[in-house]
Amino acid sequence: MQSVILPRLIMSIVASALMVTGILSTATSAAASAVRADNTETASRSTPTRIVTLYQGATDSAIALGLTPIGVVDSWLEKPMYRYLRDALAGVEHVGLETQPNLEKIAWLDPDLVIASDFRHARIASLLTAIAPTVSAPTVFDFKTTLKMVANATDREAQANELLQQWDARVVDFRQQIATKLGSEWPQKVAVVRFKSDHVRIYTSGFAGSILDELGFEQPDTLQSQGWGMKLSSTENIPVMDADAIFILLEPDDPAIADNYQHWASHPLWQQLSAVQNDRVYEVDPVSWMMGGGILAANAMLDDLFAHYGLSQPEAAQPHVCLPHFIDHVEPFPC
Repeated sequence: MQSVILPRLIMSIVASALMVTGILSTATSAAASAVRADNTETASRSTPTRIVTLYQGATDSAIALGLTPIGVVDSWLEKPMYRYLRDALAGVEHVGLETQPNLEKIAWLDPDLVIASDFRHARIASLLTAIAPTVSAPTVFDFKTTLKMVANATDREAQANELLQQWDARVVDFRQQIATKLGSEWPQKVAVVRFKSDHVRIYTSGFAGSILDELGFEQPDTLQSQGWGMKLSSTENIPVMDADAIFILLEPDDPAIADNYQHWASHPLWQQLSAVQNDRVYEVDPVSWMMGGGILAANAMLDDLFAHYGLSQPEAAQPHVCLPHFIDHVEPFPC
């Protein structure tokens, strides 16, 4: 996906709006308070309470830390917001798309912290810091970096550390159980496959890829030097996705995508894939495996893996977060 495209007209409109509200006059001090994910600078203001999140993982992380943003961007699927976050974000203002946030609306909300990413928002960074102190992560898919960044900017480091300790414990538990269960068949080589209406994408990095790597899974031999992955336009390329297990991402309520999946899955070459022959093709939730981008989504993805491989999940290994009663696999802890 491309970075934000900001026409000059919008830039001038936003500048005018900032001047009217008096925010532009504090641009220099706000910019000086901006912090980055590497913590090279520290915000000089008091603990923020009016937070705007401009990418999915930041919204997820804020909720996990017990924060309620005053503004969020629209979700990629299940619009306007993912179902697992809807209760926590009821009544919260939406400020446009992750790739093109509405700067006028952000300024109108008068936040004291904006959470952005260099990947999406580098071109409007100066405008964001003119509105409010801004923290920015290099990417949108590294959920640990995002969680730590949000926690550092909101004085919730203790909560973030506990969430990450619980995550680490779950990872260790998963690796021990799956190694015992699969024996000589571990580690498995797996492929994350997303079907679109006219092609197929295989992902080797990003959100799901980094988690699978941490859990001990490996990439298929055909994909180990392919960067983010591959785009396949012909069923003749089906052998490229051969793996011990395949995780299929389908977008709900899209007949064209469902038809394309059926077209590929009915091909003779599909039937020759190792994962197909061993009944290890799993349809998984694209929100948990790709779109959510935060620690809550990561734990939901890990839940899927425990379930698909028939592994037990001790209650003590379940993640505990500050707020989300509405997420059925977590419980609150005092923040």
